[in-house]
Amino acid sequence: MSTPIDLNALKNRQMAAWASGDYAVIGTTLQIVGEQLAEACDLLCDEQVLDVAAGNGNATLAAARRGCLVTSTDYVAALLERGEDRARAERLNVTFQVADAEALPFADASFDAVLSTFGVMFTPDQPKAAAELARVCRPGGRIGLANWTPEGFVGQMFKILGKHMPPPPGAQSPSQWGTEAWLHSHFDDRQFLVQVTRKHFNFRYRDAGHFIDTFRSWYGPMHKAFAALPADGAKALEKDMTDLLNHLNRAGEKSLVVPSEYLEVVITRR
Repeated sequence: MSTPIDLNALKNRQMAAWASGDYAVIGTTLQIVGEQLAEACDLLCDEQVLDVAAGNGNATLAAARRGCLVTSTDYVAALLERGEDRARAERLNVTFQVADAEALPFADASFDAVLSTFGVMFTPDQPKAAAELARVCRPGGRIGLANWTPEGFVGQMFKILGKHMPPPPGAQSPSQWGTEAWLHSHFDDRQFLVQVTRKHFNFRYRDAGHFIDTFRSWYGPMHKAFAALPADGAKALEKDMTDLLNHLNRAGEKSLVVPSEYLEVVITRR
Protein backbone atom coordinates (compact mmCIF):
# COMPACT_ATOMS: atom_id res chain seq x y z
CA MET A 1 0.00 0.00 0.00
CA SER A 2 1.37 3.42 -0.94
CA THR A 3 1.97 5.99 1.80
CA PRO A 4 -0.58 8.85 1.69
CA ILE A 5 0.97 12.12 0.59
CA ASP A 6 1.49 14.73 3.31
CA LEU A 7 -0.44 17.64 1.80
CA ASN A 8 0.66 20.08 4.50
CA ALA A 9 4.31 19.29 3.88
CA LEU A 10 3.76 19.71 0.14
CA LYS A 11 2.03 23.04 0.72
CA ASN A 12 4.91 24.29 2.85
CA ARG A 13 7.34 23.23 0.15
CA GLN A 14 5.32 25.07 -2.48
CA MET A 15 5.05 28.20 -0.35
CA ALA A 16 8.83 28.25 0.02
CA ALA A 17 9.22 27.89 -3.75
CA TRP A 18 6.81 30.69 -4.64
CA ALA A 19 8.29 32.97 -1.97
CA SER A 20 11.77 32.54 -3.48
CA GLY A 21 12.93 34.62 -6.40
CA ASP A 22 10.40 37.33 -7.26
CA TYR A 23 7.41 36.02 -9.21
CA ALA A 24 6.22 39.58 -9.91
CA VAL A 25 9.03 39.98 -12.47
CA ILE A 26 7.47 37.13 -14.46
CA GLY A 27 3.87 37.73 -13.44
CA THR A 28 3.58 41.26 -14.78
CA THR A 29 4.30 40.01 -18.31
CA LEU A 30 1.08 37.94 -18.08
CA GLN A 31 -1.20 40.94 -17.43
CA ILE A 32 -3.03 40.55 -20.74
CA VAL A 33 -4.40 37.21 -19.54
CA GLY A 34 -6.06 38.88 -16.55
CA GLU A 35 -7.57 41.55 -18.79
CA GLN A 36 -8.97 38.99 -21.21
CA LEU A 37 -10.37 36.89 -18.36
CA ALA A 38 -12.11 39.94 -16.88
CA GLU A 39 -13.79 40.52 -20.24
CA ALA A 40 -14.71 36.84 -20.64
CA CYS A 41 -16.41 36.99 -17.22
CA ASP A 42 -18.17 40.22 -18.23
CA LEU A 43 -17.30 41.90 -14.93
CA LEU A 44 -19.63 44.72 -13.95
CA CYS A 45 -18.99 47.89 -11.97
CA ASP A 46 -19.52 47.43 -8.20
CA GLU A 47 -19.57 43.62 -8.36
CA GLN A 48 -17.84 41.83 -5.48
CA VAL A 49 -14.82 39.99 -6.93
CA LEU A 50 -12.39 37.60 -5.26
CA ASP A 51 -8.97 36.87 -6.76
CA VAL A 52 -7.69 33.52 -5.43
CA ALA A 53 -3.95 32.69 -5.41
CA ALA A 54 -3.62 36.16 -6.88
CA GLY A 55 0.16 36.34 -6.98
CA ASN A 56 1.14 39.87 -7.91
CA GLY A 57 -2.43 40.73 -8.85
CA ASN A 58 -3.02 40.53 -12.59
CA ALA A 59 -6.69 39.53 -12.32
CA THR A 60 -7.01 41.79 -9.27
CA LEU A 61 -5.98 44.86 -11.25
CA ALA A 62 -8.08 43.89 -14.26
CA ALA A 63 -11.19 43.64 -12.09
CA ALA A 64 -10.45 46.84 -10.16
CA ARG A 65 -9.94 48.72 -13.44
CA ARG A 66 -13.50 47.75 -14.33
CA GLY A 67 -14.88 49.29 -11.15
CA CYS A 68 -15.29 46.05 -9.20
CA LEU A 69 -14.92 45.78 -5.42
CA VAL A 70 -11.95 43.42 -5.27
CA THR A 71 -10.49 41.24 -2.53
CA SER A 72 -7.07 39.90 -3.54
CA THR A 73 -5.77 36.79 -1.73
CA ASP A 74 -2.69 34.59 -1.71
CA TYR A 75 -0.90 32.45 0.85
CA VAL A 76 2.41 34.26 0.16
CA ALA A 77 2.29 37.70 1.77
CA ALA A 78 5.24 39.02 -0.23
CA LEU A 79 3.36 38.45 -3.49
CA LEU A 80 0.35 40.39 -2.19
CA GLU A 81 2.67 43.27 -1.33
CA ARG A 82 3.66 43.46 -5.01
CA GLY A 83 0.01 43.58 -6.00
CA GLU A 84 -0.64 46.25 -3.40
CA ASP A 85 2.19 48.38 -4.82
CA ARG A 86 0.65 48.11 -8.29
CA ALA A 87 -2.86 48.97 -7.09
CA ARG A 88 -1.56 51.96 -5.15
CA ALA A 89 0.27 53.25 -8.21
CA GLU A 90 -3.02 53.23 -10.16
CA ARG A 91 -5.09 54.67 -7.28
CA LEU A 92 -7.19 51.51 -7.20
CA ASN A 93 -9.04 50.61 -4.01
CA VAL A 94 -8.39 46.90 -3.40
CA THR A 95 -8.51 44.81 -0.23
CA PHE A 96 -5.49 42.49 0.16
CA GLN A 97 -5.69 39.51 2.51
CA VAL A 98 -3.45 36.51 3.15
CA ALA A 99 -5.61 33.41 2.60
CA ASP A 100 -5.27 29.75 1.66
CA ALA A 101 -7.13 28.76 -1.50
CA GLU A 102 -8.07 25.47 0.16
CA ALA A 103 -9.70 27.20 3.16
CA LEU A 104 -11.01 30.59 2.03
CA PRO A 105 -12.02 32.73 5.05
CA PHE A 106 -15.26 33.93 3.48
CA ALA A 107 -18.90 32.99 3.88
CA ASP A 108 -20.78 30.89 1.35
CA ALA A 109 -21.99 32.77 -1.74
CA SER A 110 -20.01 35.93 -0.90
CA PHE A 111 -18.80 36.96 -4.37
CA ASP A 112 -20.27 37.76 -7.78
CA ALA A 113 -17.07 36.56 -9.47
CA VAL A 114 -14.18 34.39 -8.30
CA LEU A 115 -11.02 34.61 -10.41
CA SER A 116 -7.63 32.91 -10.59
CA THR A 117 -4.97 33.24 -13.27
CA PHE A 118 -2.35 30.48 -13.14
CA GLY A 119 -2.78 30.35 -9.37
CA VAL A 120 -5.33 27.96 -7.87
CA MET A 121 -4.12 25.25 -10.25
CA PHE A 122 -1.01 24.87 -8.08
CA THR A 123 -2.85 23.95 -4.87
CA PRO A 124 -1.87 20.56 -3.35
CA ASP A 125 -5.45 19.46 -2.55
CA GLN A 126 -7.06 20.23 -5.89
CA PRO A 127 -10.61 18.94 -5.25
CA LYS A 128 -10.74 20.94 -2.01
CA ALA A 129 -9.64 24.11 -3.80
CA ALA A 130 -12.24 23.57 -6.53
CA ALA A 131 -14.92 23.11 -3.86
CA GLU A 132 -13.88 26.36 -2.18
CA LEU A 133 -14.17 28.33 -5.42
CA ALA A 134 -17.67 26.94 -5.88
CA ARG A 135 -18.66 27.58 -2.25
CA VAL A 136 -17.91 31.31 -2.20
CA CYS A 137 -19.51 32.03 -5.61
CA ARG A 138 -23.06 33.38 -5.54
CA PRO A 139 -25.92 31.96 -7.61
CA GLY A 140 -25.72 33.77 -10.93
CA GLY A 141 -22.01 34.42 -10.35
CA ARG A 142 -18.99 33.31 -12.36
CA ILE A 143 -15.77 31.49 -11.63
CA GLY A 144 -13.09 32.64 -14.08
CA LEU A 145 -9.85 30.69 -14.48
CA ALA A 146 -6.75 30.74 -16.65
CA ASN A 147 -4.94 27.37 -16.46
CA TRP A 148 -1.90 26.14 -18.38
CA THR A 149 -2.55 22.96 -20.38
CA PRO A 150 -0.35 19.84 -20.07
CA GLU A 151 0.41 19.94 -23.80
CA GLY A 152 1.39 23.62 -23.92
CA PHE A 153 4.81 25.10 -23.31
CA VAL A 154 4.41 25.68 -19.55
CA GLY A 155 2.98 22.19 -19.11
CA GLN A 156 6.02 20.78 -20.90
CA MET A 157 8.33 23.00 -18.83
CA PHE A 158 6.90 21.53 -15.62
CA LYS A 159 7.41 18.02 -16.98
CA ILE A 160 11.08 18.88 -17.49
CA LEU A 161 11.34 20.31 -13.97
CA GLY A 162 9.68 17.14 -12.65
CA LYS A 163 12.19 15.00 -14.52
CA HIS A 164 15.12 16.76 -12.84
CA MET A 165 13.43 17.41 -9.46
CA PRO A 166 10.74 14.71 -9.03
CA PRO A 167 7.72 15.78 -6.96
CA PRO A 168 6.70 13.73 -3.91
CA PRO A 169 4.95 10.44 -4.77
CA GLY A 170 1.23 11.01 -5.08
CA ALA A 171 1.46 14.74 -5.79
CA GLN A 172 -1.11 15.82 -8.36
CA SER A 173 -0.01 17.67 -11.47
CA PRO A 174 -1.21 21.29 -11.58
CA SER A 175 -1.76 20.78 -15.31
CA GLN A 176 -4.88 18.73 -14.52
CA TRP A 177 -6.66 22.09 -14.21
CA GLY A 178 -5.72 22.67 -17.84
CA THR A 179 -7.77 19.70 -19.05
CA GLU A 180 -11.44 19.99 -19.92
CA ALA A 181 -12.17 16.54 -18.50
CA TRP A 182 -10.88 17.49 -15.03
CA LEU A 183 -12.81 20.77 -15.00
CA HIS A 184 -16.05 19.09 -16.05
CA SER A 185 -15.57 16.33 -13.49
CA HIS A 186 -15.21 18.84 -10.63
CA PHE A 187 -17.73 21.49 -11.66
CA ASP A 188 -20.33 19.85 -13.88
CA ASP A 189 -23.57 19.43 -11.98
CA ARG A 190 -26.99 21.06 -11.90
CA GLN A 191 -25.53 24.18 -10.31
CA PHE A 192 -22.64 24.94 -12.66
CA LEU A 193 -22.12 25.41 -16.39
CA VAL A 194 -18.51 25.11 -17.63
CA GLN A 195 -17.35 26.95 -20.75
CA VAL A 196 -13.79 26.56 -22.00
CA THR A 197 -11.81 28.46 -24.64
CA ARG A 198 -8.31 27.43 -25.70
CA LYS A 199 -5.97 30.41 -25.93
CA HIS A 200 -2.25 31.14 -26.18
CA PHE A 201 0.05 33.50 -24.32
CA ASN A 202 3.28 34.44 -26.07
CA PHE A 203 6.43 34.44 -23.96
CA ARG A 204 8.73 37.05 -25.54
CA TYR A 205 12.44 37.07 -24.73
CA ARG A 206 15.71 37.81 -26.50
CA ASP A 207 16.64 34.15 -26.84
CA ALA A 208 16.52 30.88 -24.88
CA GLY A 209 19.37 31.99 -22.63
CA HIS A 210 17.54 35.21 -21.74
CA PHE A 211 14.39 33.25 -20.82
CA ILE A 212 16.30 30.74 -18.69
CA ASP A 213 18.35 33.42 -16.90
CA THR A 214 15.16 35.37 -16.09
CA PHE A 215 13.22 32.35 -14.85
CA ARG A 216 16.23 30.97 -12.99
CA SER A 217 16.52 34.26 -11.10
CA TRP A 218 12.88 35.08 -10.44
CA TYR A 219 10.45 32.18 -11.06
CA GLY A 220 10.16 30.29 -7.77
CA PRO A 221 9.94 26.66 -8.98
CA MET A 222 12.80 27.06 -11.46
CA HIS A 223 14.82 29.17 -9.03
CA LYS A 224 14.52 26.41 -6.42
CA ALA A 225 15.33 23.64 -8.93
CA PHE A 226 18.54 25.24 -10.15
CA ALA A 227 19.60 26.06 -6.58
CA ALA A 228 19.05 22.46 -5.43
CA LEU A 229 20.73 20.65 -8.33
CA PRO A 230 24.45 19.89 -8.48
CA ALA A 231 26.42 21.54 -11.29
CA ASP A 232 25.97 18.68 -13.75
CA GLY A 233 22.25 18.45 -12.96
CA ALA A 234 21.78 22.19 -13.46
CA LYS A 235 23.59 21.93 -16.79
CA ALA A 236 21.29 19.09 -17.88
CA LEU A 237 18.19 21.07 -16.87
CA GLU A 238 19.45 24.09 -18.79
CA LYS A 239 20.02 21.96 -21.90
CA ASP A 240 16.55 20.42 -21.76
CA MET A 241 14.96 23.86 -21.33
CA THR A 242 17.04 25.31 -24.16
CA ASP A 243 16.01 22.48 -26.49
CA LEU A 244 12.33 22.95 -25.64
CA LEU A 245 12.44 26.73 -26.08
CA ASN A 246 14.26 26.54 -29.41
CA HIS A 247 11.90 23.82 -30.66
CA LEU A 248 8.80 25.94 -29.90
CA ASN A 249 10.27 29.32 -30.90
CA ARG A 250 8.30 30.83 -33.79
CA ALA A 251 10.56 33.89 -34.25
CA GLY A 252 13.48 32.07 -35.87
CA GLU A 253 16.92 33.48 -35.14
CA LYS A 254 15.66 37.04 -34.67
CA SER A 255 14.27 36.62 -31.17
CA LEU A 256 12.34 34.22 -28.92
CA VAL A 257 8.55 34.02 -29.13
CA VAL A 258 7.10 30.89 -27.55
CA PRO A 259 3.30 30.42 -27.56
CA SER A 260 1.97 28.64 -24.48
CA GLU A 261 -1.51 27.16 -24.55
CA TYR A 262 -3.90 27.76 -21.67
CA LEU A 263 -7.58 27.30 -20.98
CA GLU A 264 -9.71 30.38 -20.38
CA VAL A 265 -12.52 29.01 -18.23
CA VAL A 266 -15.81 30.65 -17.29
CA ILE A 267 -17.96 28.60 -14.91
CA THR A 268 -21.41 30.06 -14.30
CA ARG A 269 -23.33 29.18 -11.16
CA ARG A 270 -27.00 28.86 -11.96
